[in-house]
Amino acid sequence: MWNYEKRLQYPVHINQTNPKAAMFIISQYGGPDGELSASMRYLAQRYTMPYNEVQGLLTDIGTEELAHMEMICAIVYQLTKNLTPEEIKASGFDKYYVDHTLALWPQAAGGLPQNAVEYQSKGDPITDLFENMAAEQKARTTYDNILRLIKDPEIADPIRFLREREIVHFQRFGETKRTRNLWHSLVQ
Repeated sequence: MWNYEKRLQYPVHINQTNPKAAMFIISQYGGPDGELSASMRYLAQRYTMPYNEVQGLLTDIGTEELAHMEMICAIVYQLTKNLTPEEIKASGFDKYYVDHTLALWPQAAGGLPQNAVEYQSKGDPITDLFENMAAEQKARTTYDNILRLIKDPEIADPIRFLREREIVHFQRFGETKRTRNLWHSLVQ
């Protein structure tokens, strides 16, 4: 089904560790509006979507969200790579470290683990498309919040790329909702 290219969708090259930044960026991996939730939402919804072109869109965007998850993991990994115990303690990354060392684990910035209750799949095309549009806007807002806190271009550039993709996904879901004229086909 997928052809995997062993490269990130957008390059991530971070030379300076920053575990404090990693603590809130990880929310876009496993937080309520993160890439893991988005990919699972869209890849699950495609099975009950009655329109082939919308199924294709859900597959395309769900797959791209997996690529975004890879980018977030690369960012967090590069921000925490080879930290010393002293750096871990000084940054406040010690609580995460106790449970996961420097491994990547899906959680929100506040420490809550990724949870399937954070995303929805109803099986109703209109409901699911509105859910998806809202999810893309929530993810965009989270990226906006991250960009307010991060000024380092090595970190901010890939975050800006991800933010832009959330806007594109929102637009594609909106266009699909309008062009397919789902309102009329479901009311009949």
